[in-house]
Amino acid sequence: MPENASPTPIESAVLNAAAGAKIRHGFFTRKGGVSDGIYAGLNVGVGSKDDQTLVLENRRRVAAWFDLPLEKLATVHQVHSPDVVVVDAAYSGERPQVDAMVAATPGVVIGVLSADCGPILFADGDNGVIGAAHAGWKGALTGVLENTIDAMVSLGAEREKIVAVLGPSIGPDSYEVGPEFVERFLGVNPEYAAFFTPSPKPQHSMFDLPALTMSRLKAAGVAAENLGLDTYPDRERFFSYRRTTHDQEPDYGRQISAIALQQ
Repeated sequence: MPENASPTPIESAVLNAAAGAKIRHGFFTRKGGVSDGIYAGLNVGVGSKDDQTLVLENRRRVAAWFDLPLEKLATVHQVHSPDVVVVDAAYSGERPQVDAMVAATPGVVIGVLSADCGPILFADGDNGVIGAAHAGWKGALTGVLENTIDAMVSLGAEREKIVAVLGPSIGPDSYEVGPEFVERFLGVNPEYAAFFTPSPKPQHSMFDLPALTMSRLKAAGVAAENLGLDTYPDRERFFSYRRTTHDQEPDYGRQISAIALQQ
């Protein structure tokens, strides 16, 4: 991951086709950054223990990919909530404690950070409204996806024209959970049993977070695509909180998924 490399984010052909030329997006990997060690690459996590000078340079590179300055890259202090904030031209760098953003203003990049949780980018190209949500199990279960869609509609989006794409997140073969986790979901909806399969470990299950996410998006009435990228096994491209925990590393980096209305 050379320091002079440029970020080369993954793009969704489905989102590009739906959004048109006036919206640009990217699911950034860890490649193309300046951090090193356990943060090697494009770590954009201001909450990490990485050298913040390097983190800011990584974030500047993300903004530059959109042809915008660093101060126009809007992110939030993610707390696994269902809450959404509207970002407009008055954005001044604050990071409210929410887990999703929506915008109908050109010239501002909205982005969510992740390291196993699901980053979802939304766009209604016809009406010029975008969204970005961070959805781990808690956010997905408590409504961050639906709240993001509702907030987009409040800005002029039409539900049937919104396309949502789930980027790199932990996959069903990598997410083992205990019985109390399963019980929490079944208490909300017994049909959520479909998102769990038996684990080799007694009394444990494998959890399909992407399937839950896709189910909730489609039930909310929007078109949805899953890129099918599992963060846990892909060390070269993605940071992973669970992998870091299993490796007993002291901290972890975060990648970013971002979207902007073109000027």
